[in-house]
Amino acid sequence: MGLFAGKRPTDLGVHEGRLKAAPTTPNCVNSQSDSGYSRIAPLAYSGDGKRALARLPAIIAAMPSGKLIDFRADYLYAEFTSKLFGFVDDIEFYLDEKAGVIHVRSASRIGHGDRGVNRQRVEAIRQALG
Repeated sequence: MGLFAGKRPTDLGVHEGRLKAAPTTPNCVNSQSDSGYSRIAPLAYSGDGKRALARLPAIIAAMPSGKLIDFRADYLYAEFTSKLFGFVDDIEFYLDEKAGVIHVRSASRIGHGDRGVNRQRVEAIRQALG
């Protein structure tokens, strides 16, 4: 791990149908957030939600520095590490079949801003998911 990796959070996951709330710093996006910077649309899918979620590990593996950490029937957690300084971002996906979407949260572990990296990553995954 890099000098700026930070510690893996112990409070991630789905709790009462929700991913962890976004912090007030501009280094996180969360589709369940109502606040300005952090708000991002959930991932849409057509057909079977479990199949859509099952496509995400391959999409993550194809991206630079993506590493799958946890994958369950309705949840996926991965990490991305920046090449230069070793900053780690945590990304989570929650399949909400009632709403017909996959919620997403992507956040930097340390620092104040992220130069839009988390938002760009989510949008790249959205595009790859189709």
